[in-house]
Order: sequence, then C-alpha cells, then structure tokens
Amino acid sequence: QVQLVESGGGLVQAGGSLRLSCAASGRTFGGYFMGWFRQAPGKEREFVASIGWNSGNTMYADSVKGRFTISRDSAKNTVYLQLNSLKPEDTAVYYCAARPVVPRIWDYWGQGTQVTVSS
Repeated sequence: QVQLVESGGGLVQAGGSLRLSCAASGRTFGGYFMGWFRQAPGKEREFVASIGWNSGNTMYADSVKGRFTISRDSAKNTVYLQLNSLKPEDTAVYYCAARPVVPRIWDYWGQGTQVTVSS
C-alpha cells in the first residue's frame, strides 16, 4: 500500500523559510513523478512543483519560481520542498503526490501539512 506522509509545516513570518518533507513508501517510485500541490481556504488545489524520480527534472509554478526548490533523496525515499522568501499568499495546506509518466494522473496523495505565513 502506497503511503505519502508529509511533515515540516508550521507558522512562519513573511520572508521566512520552511522545509517540507514527504516520506514515500509502499512501492518503487522509479519512473514516477513526485509533486507538491497546495490548497488555500476557499481556493482550488494548485500545482506547486514536481520532480522526476529518476531524471531529477523539475517544474515549478510561476508563483513560486526562484523561491521554492523541490528535491528528492532516493536512498531515503523522501521528497523535499524548500520554501524560501515566504509570503502570506503562500498560506495553504501543502500536499505531496505521485504519478506515473503515463497516464499523467496523480494517483497517490498524502494527507497534507499546513503552512501559515504571517505578515
């Protein structure tokens, strides 16, 4: 059974930093993409960043480019999201997700971790 478990969320002041972790288990993720999404109150869930497990290729939403960095540690089966220069509008529940190369459907989701940025 695949499990994605996020951690590292919290309350931080604007301009601060956090590092989110996503511990993945239950299958081999070679050939998968790992992603981070977020959902703010009253808004739809949105894509934040993704990384190819094998390739290490990354993609980012325009709103976080230059501030957030996604990475993975294959030995630990863990994906990270480094959040720098945080803004109040980054406040949301952040979710870890996984999908195969094809079909491009995010099959697996974590339970989410809350990030709150105060102004």
